[in-house]
Amino acid sequence: MATDVAPKQPNYPISSVGNALRLLLMFKEQPRIRLSDAAKALGVSTSTAHRLLMMLQAHDFVRQDPEARTYVLGPVLLDLGLSAVRNMDVRVIARPILAELASRLDETVHLAVLEDTHVRYIFSIEGKHQLRIADRTGQVVPAHTSAIGRAFLADMPRDQLDKIMKNLEAEGVDVVALEAQLEQIREVGYALNYRPDDVTSLAMTLQDAQGRSLAAINAAGPSSRMSKQGQKQIARQLHAAAAQIEEALRAAS
Repeated sequence: MATDVAPKQPNYPISSVGNALRLLLMFKEQPRIRLSDAAKALGVSTSTAHRLLMMLQAHDFVRQDPEARTYVLGPVLLDLGLSAVRNMDVRVIARPILAELASRLDETVHLAVLEDTHVRYIFSIEGKHQLRIADRTGQVVPAHTSAIGRAFLADMPRDQLDKIMKNLEAEGVDVVALEAQLEQIREVGYALNYRPDDVTSLAMTLQDAQGRSLAAINAAGPSSRMSKQGQKQIARQLHAAAAQIEEALRAAS
């Protein structure tokens, strides 16, 4: 018979942090929590429970229903949960579609997610040519330096992009040129990057049902094989694969 096992405690517990986490775990059992219930469950005064809830509310972990005077989960936890599910699902769902794409193009394809201002490659399938682009799974690069990252930036809400541009400008990045590149991406529907090591990459984002970019895919190969004449054909193949992945994600949600 299965028994409940208490979670292992750290050597130096911090009671306030522990109480805040216990508060959040209460939402697993009940969608709404009253202040008095929180105080009773934690074994603290109502004033202490109120301070804990106010801190969680300040960081959007919970929010208060002013009419019912109860607390519910806030947008941060909901977004974190959805993000984890999306990132897990997109890798599983995209794998066979990207395998087929790599086979058709005979070039390396990647799947990546945006992490703040960087891009993390989470899945790759290499082409079969002897001279090919290597698997980049696990690599993290600044978003503005790659086609896959600039595809993310081009789709980003303006206020979020402005903050990134301000920071990049402070780092000495030519944001005027970058803005021009992003505008071109929006016009043609894909990002294009020519690397100094004679590699060309085309990329585009994957959108969820709400139109938010949840991941991006690209195809990369030696520039000699990724000719300008063939880039539109590659872009069409990328668009078709992206549409397949998006449809599969919607069906799985």
